[in-house]
Amino acid sequence: MKKYILLLFTGISFFGFSQEETITETKEFNAIVINAQSDTPMESVHVVNLNQVKGTITNEKGEFTIPAAVNDTLYFTYLGFKSQKIRVTNDMFKFKDTKISLTELAFALEEVIVRPYQLTGYLEIDVKNLPVNNAYQYSISGLSVGYEAGNKNPNAVTKVLGAILNPADLLRNLFGKKPGQMRKLRQVKEDDEIRNLLASKFDRETLTELLQLEKVDIEDILNNCSYSRSFIKTANDLQILDAISGCYEDFKVLNRDKKGKKAKK
Repeated sequence: MKKYILLLFTGISFFGFSQEETITETKEFNAIVINAQSDTPMESVHVVNLNQVKGTITNEKGEFTIPAAVNDTLYFTYLGFKSQKIRVTNDMFKFKDTKISLTELAFALEEVIVRPYQLTGYLEIDVKNLPVNNAYQYSISGLSVGYEAGNKNPNAVTKVLGAILNPADLLRNLFGKKPGQMRKLRQVKEDDEIRNLLASKFDRETLTELLQLEKVDIEDILNNCSYSRSFIKTANDLQILDAISGCYEDFKVLNRDKKGKKAKK
């Protein structure tokens, strides 16, 4: 009988210990980012916790501190280096000397002759040869931002209104399947370090990781919100983020007004 009681208490103790080990708690995570080729610390590397939507950068010693829990994914990005994702483990918290290595990108560059415009040196002639951006912006009463449309004609305003109202199915399909995405979108906008990172990037890579969307989905949203091709191709990631957020928020305003009018009837 004593043997069974002893085994019972042993099992309870082991179960309690296992529970304690599996509890995930957000703590300050510290590590160092180094160059994989030279083993030297890397300063100003952007580090983003994709789960908690928090960002930071490394100091001159390559060190960084960021809130994290076990199984959170950290995203590292630096110009000229391959971006990397690391999953936080228990061992990383236990051993305080965690080092993250980034690998430099190797580009094979061929000779390129850049001739964007045929310039003559005469200002009056050269100004006429520069391409003109025909993406006009239109403002709509009650909305905080303007929308782009291709041509300056009366039908463009109708196109803009239709573009805001039509992406309902698209946005619901994209964000409705992932209820937390709009909340994450707001969190991204509130973190200064992430905003600074997005302002310096044009490849949509960080955006796709943060929002868990494909690049084609991002383009579809902006196309349906009537943003011009030139804006989609040339805007930085922060401008793209603000455009997606603005489009969705404006859609909600118009949709709410529409429902209010129906209720009154």
